Amino acid sequence: MIVELIRLIGWVSKAYTLLIIARVILSWVNVDPGNRLVNLIFRLTEPVLRPVRQILPSLGGLDLSPILVLFGIQVVEQLLVSALVNLAM
Repeated sequence: MIVELIRLIGWVSKAYTLLIIARVILSWVNVDPGNRLVNLIFRLTEPVLRPVRQILPSLGGLDLSPILVLFGIQVVEQLLVSALVNLAM
C-alpha cells in the first residue's frame, strides 16, 4: 500500500513538472489562444504559479515563478516520500 502511494506521488510530481515545463515553453512561442490543450495547460498551472508570481519581485518581465514551483514540487515530493517510508518502518 505504501509503495503504491509513493509511486502515485512520484507520478503526480512528474506529471505536474511536465505541465510546468510545457507552460514555460509555450510562453516562449506564439500560441493559438483558442487551442484546447494550451488552455488546459494554462488552467492547470496558473493556480499554482499566480500566488508565487505575486510574492516574487518584478524582474522586468522575467518570470522566475516556474523555477520556484519546480523546486517546491521536488521538496514536497521528497518530504512526502520520506514520511511514508518512515511510517512503513
